[in-house]
Amino acid sequence: MKNTKKFAATAMAAALVLPGTAAFASGGGDDMKHEESAKNVTVKTKAADLRATLDQLLSEHFVLAVMDMKKQYDGSKDAKYYEAALKQNALDMTPAIASVYGDEGAKQFEKIFVDHNKYTTDLVKAVKADDQDGINASKAETEEFVQDLSSFLDTATEGKLPKAAAEEVLRAHEADVYKTFQQYAAGDYEGSYNTFREGYSRMYDISKALSVAITTQMPEKFDNTKADTKAADLRSTLNSLAAEHVALANISMTAGVDQAKDYDAANWAEDMHTADFKAAMKSVYGQAGADQFEQVWTKNHIEAQANLVTAAINDDKKLMGDAQNMLKMFSNDFGAFLGAATEENLPTKAAQEAVSGHETYVQDTFMQYVEGDYKGSVDTFRESYAYMYGVGENLGEAIVKQSPEKFMDGTPGSMPNTGNGGMSDNNTAGTTGAIALFGLALGAAGIVLARKRQNA
Repeated sequence: MKNTKKFAATAMAAALVLPGTAAFASGGGDDMKHEESAKNVTVKTKAADLRATLDQLLSEHFVLAVMDMKKQYDGSKDAKYYEAALKQNALDMTPAIASVYGDEGAKQFEKIFVDHNKYTTDLVKAVKADDQDGINASKAETEEFVQDLSSFLDTATEGKLPKAAAEEVLRAHEADVYKTFQQYAAGDYEGSYNTFREGYSRMYDISKALSVAITTQMPEKFDNTKADTKAADLRSTLNSLAAEHVALANISMTAGVDQAKDYDAANWAEDMHTADFKAAMKSVYGQAGADQFEQVWTKNHIEAQANLVTAAINDDKKLMGDAQNMLKMFSNDFGAFLGAATEENLPTKAAQEAVSGHETYVQDTFMQYVEGDYKGSVDTFRESYAYMYGVGENLGEAIVKQSPEKFMDGTPGSMPNTGNGGMSDNNTAGTTGAIALFGLALGAAGIVLARKRQNA
């Protein structure tokens, strides 16, 4: 018991210290300047907002593209609603592009992007019919899209995102979509989910590169703020982790109630997502801390969602109620921890409501699917996905306000290496630190909850 308390105290104290971040040492006037600069550190800048918007839209495009293709291939009852959602996602990008490049630029972008979604349907039909000519034709159409959009981005950003760099990342994205689907169609479900996770992560590299190019091109429009600060990296990382969890939860739960062949692989993908947090925990607190984290994240959360699936299959109302109560417990306990861990920079009540809101969305998405309201389920999923970007923003802001010196940029943020036709390595110190930070928070929550159970 004593060791558990000591470990909890250490975790709480260390949860807001980024690994590898040196302490600032200065005196006199430098201290005053440093304090004044620290007050201005925030995740809520115009540049960070642009990046978050592109994070959401581009990553959701990838998720919906993969789900649309899988649903079409399987002849699922909700296939047409995912196809409609994919189209709407493209249309949703128009206002974002118009806000930067005007209505004419937005119309050009929309035509290129909306039209390319049709290629997914062509590819599915070709793969299903084992039509190699059709597959080749679809790939040729995809390459035409890569050329058209990369040219548009080069021109629109006045070369800040060069055509060669845009080509490279767009081609890699299309390869991710095709490979994820091809592996699924071939029955390599684990491989498909592994590729899905890689492709999902790549979308955040693309949105970072594009947002940096845009804000570099027209700095005044974004109040001379930058899209690649440590604070913006934190916000983007939290958004990525949170939104991927929503996507995987939806995929695994619906696959479970359908008793689909890829259900085990979908659960495996969720386990790999959890492992991302656990690895960060282990690097700082060792195996014991990592194990504590895994217990709290899975028991009243991931396992509870799996119990909802079992309850729906068996029409077990008691198990359904128990699972829902577990999720309420997780929401209340984890929200309370976040409030305490951030010293109420994220108020406990707000944190509890945010976590509870997420769990409600996940359950509603699933239950609408179970009840046959497929359009409602897809619409709720999209709302749920967007919701997580507000969670990431507010949690990120709380963390930054609590420890602003950890997110001050001593030098300008690193720019993507677009001049050489490549992308920047997303595993920067700031991003790695952000992942570890969120993992530490979750891990400390597990330790605190373990203490509560022992004292009960």
